[in-house]
Amino acid sequence: MSKQFWTFTLLVGLLLLSTGPVNSEEEEAEALNTDEPIVEADIGKASVGSKTDDEVVQREEESIHIDGLSPSEVKNLRESSEKHVFQAEVNRMMKLIINSLYKNKEIFLRELISNASDALDKIRLMSLTDKEALGSNEELSIKVKIDKENNVLHVTDTGIGMTKAELIKNLGTIAKSGTSDFFEQMSNSSSEDSVSDLIGQFGVGFYASFLIADKVVVTSKNNNDPNQHIWESDSESFSVVEDPRGVTLGRGTTVSLYMKEEALDYLEAKTVKDLVQKYSQFMNFPIYLWGEKTISEEVPVEEGEEEEAEIKEDDAEKSEDDEAAVEEEADEEAKPKTKTVEKTVHDWELLNETKPVWQRPAKEITDAEYSEFYKSISKDSNTPLGRIHFAAEGEISFKGILFAPESVPKAMYDSGTGKKVDHMKVYM
Repeated sequence: MSKQFWTFTLLVGLLLLSTGPVNSEEEEAEALNTDEPIVEADIGKASVGSKTDDEVVQREEESIHIDGLSPSEVKNLRESSEKHVFQAEVNRMMKLIINSLYKNKEIFLRELISNASDALDKIRLMSLTDKEALGSNEELSIKVKIDKENNVLHVTDTGIGMTKAELIKNLGTIAKSGTSDFFEQMSNSSSEDSVSDLIGQFGVGFYASFLIADKVVVTSKNNNDPNQHIWESDSESFSVVEDPRGVTLGRGTTVSLYMKEEALDYLEAKTVKDLVQKYSQFMNFPIYLWGEKTISEEVPVEEGEEEEAEIKEDDAEKSEDDEAAVEEEADEEAKPKTKTVEKTVHDWELLNETKPVWQRPAKEITDAEYSEFYKSISKDSNTPLGRIHFAAEGEISFKGILFAPESVPKAMYDSGTGKKVDHMKVYM
């Protein structure tokens, strides 16, 4: 009996172990009739390492931030823009500049501010004969704004601006008559200083922007074009499109540099100030930097704060004469209570406050100041051989400084360059 019982129990246990999970007939039928395969979500994505296509697309859409436009609007803007390729000479020139000046990247700001100053000179000259040239915006200035959140540096001027055709011509091509001479002199340059002088003298300093920027966006508005346009480039090709935000500049140009990782130091306010002081302090137009500062100001004390202050008063003061206390209270009521608070404010800070050299007495100007002024207007890294600082009086009175360069400027007598080298300037 006992043997039969244990045999039966063993057989039942074996049957239970060999049996899988039990499903109802309906569940089995539903499983058999299912046509859709079971696919794991994000089967092609890895949690680390390489990124999937949709992530790359999203990152690319968000890589360019244009004020007032969402990433999707920027994407649509790119899709609707006119695509162009750089002139072969421009491509070659950019490679030369990048390879020759990789250790002297800071000149990009000097060149952008110099271009902005030239644009301001043009609109000021035009306004002498055309009273409508300045329109409603008579301010002639250069403004630099740092956007650390998006790693962008903006340089804005209220100069003459560019039409759509000028954006394509001026930023996509260079005069063929001077390219051969430029390349020859670039290849013969023995130092970075001489190379930086060359790009300034040939008017191609704008392309130094690609030394520190992955992408460059130029927004511009000219009086002869009713629309504002956006030019964008990654140094390989460029595109131009009408600005969907409308005319936000009024007149002028904004160059927006989307910084490389290794160039983020140029987004520091101190770095920008030092570069302006070094290269552009003698510009004839004000240069401003958007920044923040902490100020102290007196503000009224609210009622709740007054009561709290009264509670904390020393008990010994309460024992003073009642009449004196009443008089003091009357005086305090006549004068509203205030407190000093510190707050952060944002404003434009003037960077080139130095009084113009030509307006100062010659005996007050040092040789170093003369030299720095000469370098800023001539784009020559050498100290001048000599100078004459004079004042002329008569029907027209003026003050002037004449500099003699240390050596003859390159291509001074070469009429085939197509570039007129003339550094005689009138400052008013």
